[in-house]
Amino acid sequence: MAIRQPVVSVLGHVDHGKTKLLDRIRGTSVQAREAGLITQHIGATEVPIDHIYKMCAQLVGKKRFDVPGLLFIDTPGHHSFVTLRARGGSLADLAVLVIDVREGIKTQTVESIRILRQYKTPFVIALNKIDTIQGWMPEDGRPFILSEKAQQRHTLDALDEKMYNVISQLSAEGISADRYDRIDDFTKTVALVPISAKEGEGIPDLLLVLIGLAQRFLEQQLEKGEGPGRGTILEIKEEKGLGKTMDVILYSGTLAKGDTIALGTGGAPHVTKVKAILKPKPLDEIRDPRDRFDSVRDLHAAAGVKIATQSMEGVIAGAPFAVVKGPNDPAVKELKEDSSIRIEVSEKGITIKADAIGSLEALAFETKAAGIPIRKYGIGDITRRDVVEAAYGDKANHVILGFNATVTRDAEAELENHDVKVLTNQIVYKLIEDYQEWEDESKRKTDSDKRSEFSFPAKFRILPDCVFRASKPAIVGVMVLAGRIRIGERLIGADGRDAGKIRSIHSGEDTLKEAKQGDEVAIGIEGVTAGRQINEEDVIYVDLLESAAKELAVLDINDDERATLEETIVIKRKEDHFWGM
Repeated sequence: MAIRQPVVSVLGHVDHGKTKLLDRIRGTSVQAREAGLITQHIGATEVPIDHIYKMCAQLVGKKRFDVPGLLFIDTPGHHSFVTLRARGGSLADLAVLVIDVREGIKTQTVESIRILRQYKTPFVIALNKIDTIQGWMPEDGRPFILSEKAQQRHTLDALDEKMYNVISQLSAEGISADRYDRIDDFTKTVALVPISAKEGEGIPDLLLVLIGLAQRFLEQQLEKGEGPGRGTILEIKEEKGLGKTMDVILYSGTLAKGDTIALGTGGAPHVTKVKAILKPKPLDEIRDPRDRFDSVRDLHAAAGVKIATQSMEGVIAGAPFAVVKGPNDPAVKELKEDSSIRIEVSEKGITIKADAIGSLEALAFETKAAGIPIRKYGIGDITRRDVVEAAYGDKANHVILGFNATVTRDAEAELENHDVKVLTNQIVYKLIEDYQEWEDESKRKTDSDKRSEFSFPAKFRILPDCVFRASKPAIVGVMVLAGRIRIGERLIGADGRDAGKIRSIHSGEDTLKEAKQGDEVAIGIEGVTAGRQINEEDVIYVDLLESAAKELAVLDINDDERATLEETIVIKRKEDHFWGM
């Protein structure tokens, strides 16, 4: 029986060269047009076997394979995106795990390994950026097995050192790996192929390893089925002359123009008919094609195509689809279960929005990892309703994070009526960073507001030989030992007695509103006489309100302020044993 092309997912840590690798195979420059040069959405490229023969000519000669090619899936680098769901499993038949030879295994590499194991997906390691090894002499598109022979001994020793460091790191993760040409049993050892995505070196070796693994171990899995088509929706776009279209991966069965199809939504699946199937040219990226699509009447899995349907009401990116006999087909119920989004929510938290299921799940994953609670989530643009609902509850939760989500005009107008912060970004980890920066700034502003509402813990020492006036007001030189002192604050001595009120603060000729820890200033104190109620070397405390002391206990104050608060409480409790409780 004829076999279909395997779906090959490319995974790995951000910036380790996944899209660069595929650009080199395709002869494209998709990466240069990505936001922040980082892949944000899942794309697909069909690489036909004839192109592989051409790239691998120096290795294969006239040898031929049954596999008709490879369908590459380019996944965003963030570990939250590393797999597409297909009936509860992985969409990929094979995977390429890209690792930077200089950096080795990183956090997202480990996450990729965990998911590949979870779905039992066979994978190959592309050890990228060998061209950065000192002394490496590259040649465009040369197989690694030939390139190795052109290098000097010290360069090969440096490569081996870095490669075996990666192999050791993989071993710590329970993965047995070795260079592909040194492996006897590919079922027990993961093949490691040294490559340079920039120069194209080693890519012929990588393609041959993938084709060889597919043909040798996956033939039964890759048999072409004639059953109803099943797939995953990658993205929904507006296409000139067609209206809304969907980029999809057909991973099993067949799909034809006129088929009844069930599409995943946020609720019940949407059943409609296929109007058109548009197939990108071989080596074209479905996200960013260079040439016009070909219109086809039908196709077999596996394929990355664009389809137009009679309607797409409520359909969401990242959801599954299936060819069905009608609305009552059992596959429709299965589809509803596959489309459900499971994100943990809290009574108090922020709102998150994204343009696709995968994007939303990625944002939710990163939000949870950062310790940010989620109260509400959704797919689509940020709407007026989102703003109104985000304005309820604690002010700290009046936030909406939008990943690849735009703010509608109605929402922008509603923002003028509510104190809601909206943050949007096309890069998920940048969005989390933006939120954390905003949160820190808000906290600083809140603390500043609190300090203006009531006195904070503070103390100062009257310096020796620095009594400049005895009374009306007493003017003395002091050093602030902790916190900040401000004009108008009442003071107490270490014995709890009234020590007057700050009337002025001076530093040389300058009049100040406040002085902070470490400052030496002259202060005017009304209501006391130096030499009687206050003396040189005395430590004087800012007098606190009991209500302020209770609130201060839960505010973010520094260690010195916290210690001064505790000292102030001890002083106050000499008269009132329950003060501040």
